[in-house]
Amino acid sequence: MASYRNPVYADYFADPFALRHDGVYYAYGTVPEVGRTVPALISDDLASWRPLGDVLVPLQRAGEVYWAPEVALGDDGRFYMYFSVGQEEGEGHRLRVAVADSPAGPFVDADVVLDTDPFSIDAHPFRDDDGSWYLFFCRDFLDGERVGTGIVVDRLTTMTELAGDVCTVVRPYADWNLFQAQRTWYGRTWDWYTVEGPFVRKASGRYHCFFSGGAWRESNYGVSYAVADHPLGPWEVPSDEEPSILRTVPGRVLGPGHASIVASPSGRHDVIVYHGWDPAGHARLMRIDLLEWTPEGPRSDGPSVDPRPVPD
Repeated sequence: MASYRNPVYADYFADPFALRHDGVYYAYGTVPEVGRTVPALISDDLASWRPLGDVLVPLQRAGEVYWAPEVALGDDGRFYMYFSVGQEEGEGHRLRVAVADSPAGPFVDADVVLDTDPFSIDAHPFRDDDGSWYLFFCRDFLDGERVGTGIVVDRLTTMTELAGDVCTVVRPYADWNLFQAQRTWYGRTWDWYTVEGPFVRKASGRYHCFFSGGAWRESNYGVSYAVADHPLGPWEVPSDEEPSILRTVPGRVLGPGHASIVASPSGRHDVIVYHGWDPAGHARLMRIDLLEWTPEGPRSDGPSVDPRPVPD
């Protein structure tokens, strides 16, 4: 039986989003390098990946980085990439969309800013069973018990336009969501909390929004989820004490997070695709593990580091 071992790709590849199209897997990620855009990979089995290079045509703006791309196949047969672009530490990041005729690109920016908030990242397009499209993404909240970044959702009236009626999905809610104590941001100093990286999967008639929380550079970063009966909510988090899906394994994997979910080649299993730091904290690397749907909710025994069978 063929096996794999995490990480499944040796180079820096953060915020991995996996798309299956015509029996082939594509992955899109983040690299923290000015001058790069969106790197993509291709695979037949989720375990062995080949680079396609950068697939997003760069915007004519110097000194900026591209974060957390996701790609959706539109009803018109074209592929839409949702991403944010701004400064390296997050200043000025705004959501944009690019279009291509192939999942391998090239993706060309549609000259659209999707959200007018001063900070918008981590866009996740979701198509419901009735064909309706929604965009989950992150904004900053400057009120309440825990100030910081949270997840919202809006309807996509077209693949390049939001309805403008945003609903809150998950705001920071627990101590493990702490991003940075006494962070100076927006000209003030706060204890800043973060919930980010949404990805929605419908199972057993309910919607599950997977998300990451905490500080992406630190050991408290991990993956949990919220549930709802409709994409617009209301949403609730079943467990608030610690990340329920993925968490740090001391000395082996640091800060696993920003997950996407894709079906295995046979379609019998779900696979969670995510990044995690190596123990030394040198790079965020792409990893995969099985996601199980149990009576208590979705679970994964990752992040794994030992050899495991290739899915299916």
